[in-house]
Amino acid sequence: MNLSDTTPRKQPTLGQKLSPILAEIEDTLWKKEANLPEPLLFTEKGRRAGIKIFMTVILDMLWEYQNKNNVPQEKREHQAEEVGAGINLLVKQYTGVDTKTLYKEP
Repeated sequence: MNLSDTTPRKQPTLGQKLSPILAEIEDTLWKKEANLPEPLLFTEKGRRAGIKIFMTVILDMLWEYQNKNNVPQEKREHQAEEVGAGINLLVKQYTGVDTKTLYKEP
């Protein structure tokens, strides 16, 4: 009996599962922008999703950086809050949209 047949296999992470989908979206956007540089006219739900995806990827990268550099927990939390505030500031400055209101019910 081959032991490798009975050894549990490590499941892919959610990030690994989503990466091909995100890469396909990226490729589609590059092709669209290269051929017809005009607004895509995302829906509110689409805009919200794009901002959430961006924030999640940045926070994932921050987490990796913090682990690699043994950042203490208190500082990790502070940095994560700063990332959220920075993204909100960026979006608000250039679009007038306050990301803190994206998930509030009308």
